[in-house]
Amino acid sequence: MEFFVNGIKESAEPCSLAQLVERRGLNPGSLVIELNQQIIKQQHWSTTMLNEGDRLELLSFVGGG
Repeated sequence: MEFFVNGIKESAEPCSLAQLVERRGLNPGSLVIELNQQIIKQQHWSTTMLNEGDRLELLSFVGGG
């Protein structure tokens, strides 16, 4: 299956958003996921499946000064 993450085409086995976050080793506490131009609440990540051609934006918040 092919989809886009932050504008880059990727291939992977079908999975949920939660599985994708886990596979990438990302910190879910500082992550926002936009799927096809809609923000997906973290409580729905485990039930939201990726589909062919989906467009994801993974946004991490980083503190600093």
